[in-house]
Amino acid sequence: MSRIGKLPVAIPAGVTATLADGGLTVKGPKGELSMSFVEDVTVSQGEDGITIRPVDDSKKSWAMWGMQRALVANLVQGVSAGFEKDLELVGVGYRAQMQGSSLKLSLGLSHDVVYDAPQGVTIACPKPTEVKISGADKQQVGQVAAEIRRFRPPEPYKGKGIKYVGEYIRRKEGKKK
Repeated sequence: MSRIGKLPVAIPAGVTATLADGGLTVKGPKGELSMSFVEDVTVSQGEDGITIRPVDDSKKSWAMWGMQRALVANLVQGVSAGFEKDLELVGVGYRAQMQGSSLKLSLGLSHDVVYDAPQGVTIACPKPTEVKISGADKQQVGQVAAEIRRFRPPEPYKGKGIKYVGEYIRRKEGKKK
């Protein structure tokens, strides 16, 4: 039995959730998000929040049960509090700055990399070596962070590159003489 799936998703104050046509629409202070459900789960809304149950005892229904509940919880958290990822630029001369809604990265390449933020995601640079990505959709925030990190992933010898704040980079020893 799914320990995550059993828990109802509480709806905080200021957030409205609407179930219709096998889908869920959640509105809150950070925006509006929606998702559709697979046929292997049933969804109901009660006083304690949104409850998800498997349709039958098949392996697929049990697998979808916890996943669908986690997706609903991410929608509710996204429209109420939002999600944030922090990136750190490590290396001599590696800099980030905002140009309007675009992020300009100087990463030691022959040209500066310009990244345009998609709709619904906000990028900020509080320091020249720090990038903050925030938005309501958890998947989209993580995807933007991964795309920015892909321009210069951290390397294991000197640790230079773009890394997540708090990420541990396993270091390797260089060549012996």
